[in-house]
Amino acid sequence: MKRVVMVFTGGTISMTIDPVTGGAVPSLSGDQILTRMKDLRALAEIEYREYGKLPGPHVTPSMMLEIARIAEEESARDDVAGIIITHGTDTLEETAYFLDLALHTDKPVLLVGSMNHSEDPEWDGPANIRDALLVVLSGQFRGLGVLTCLNGEINAASEVTKTHTLQRDTFMSFDFGPVGRIFEGRPVFLRKPFIHDHIGMVEPVEPVHILKCYAGMDSIPYQSCITGGVRGLVVEAMGTGNVPPRAFDGIMQVIDAGIPVVLVSRCPRGVTDDVYGYYGAGRNLHAAGVIFAPYLNGQKARIKLMLALATTGDAQELRRLFERTEGKR
Repeated sequence: MKRVVMVFTGGTISMTIDPVTGGAVPSLSGDQILTRMKDLRALAEIEYREYGKLPGPHVTPSMMLEIARIAEEESARDDVAGIIITHGTDTLEETAYFLDLALHTDKPVLLVGSMNHSEDPEWDGPANIRDALLVVLSGQFRGLGVLTCLNGEINAASEVTKTHTLQRDTFMSFDFGPVGRIFEGRPVFLRKPFIHDHIGMVEPVEPVHILKCYAGMDSIPYQSCITGGVRGLVVEAMGTGNVPPRAFDGIMQVIDAGIPVVLVSRCPRGVTDDVYGYYGAGRNLHAAGVIFAPYLNGQKARIKLMLALATTGDAQELRRLFERTEGKR
């Protein structure tokens, strides 16, 4: 049988109800979860590594690097067919994208989570783990980068985002749809990811902040970034990439301070573009040196900027890393 390595980091999939607070907290080890899924041993040789019992919001970029190094180490083994990583859903897409940019392997690496804790009668964690295992064993999903597998859908780390606070079908790829599905107990391949970048196993540069634009926004938040010593800034602009006039002034101050600014849209679907030419519009922002990040949301653009800054401080090279989308697989 093929050998698959599982890395347990915590999340709702590992949670039970705390008798003191009455709320769900991470408590189950990987061994305890696997003990409840004895049938997995009939499908593959399962090895597991315990990373931690962390809720999603406790995961940091430095932890993502540690998880990436574990995945890189295990995927380099000739006897390992793929890697499955359990993770809290609140930051699952960020860790998945970090790994997607950092890892250099053709073997499938999948992140799974759960929307219901283990004491809930509708605990979905085991089904997601089983589906991810079937994806690894199928052999259809090699060379696609890091993937997520929840609720019967397989999505690319570069495209997927959490869309609902509670529903099981929360993870979606708005612009492109899933790369595969679990259909009647078997994985079905649909397409390759639209973009699959690689930066490498580098120490993320921090701090990199995100500012979301809103009607009437002024320059004060941007000035705070300068005085706060940020190394990079992601701006969630309006529409195709437009900001209020005083926010534009603030962005120009950030640019003048030598801090790279990456722009995405606060809209959940669509691409940034320099269509408009009025004061504060995308055409003026782009001409002033703001970097556009097509098809990335704010949290993913931040992950990419932290890793990109570890490889270069050159403005043109940063722009190339973000804006060149043709032919990327």
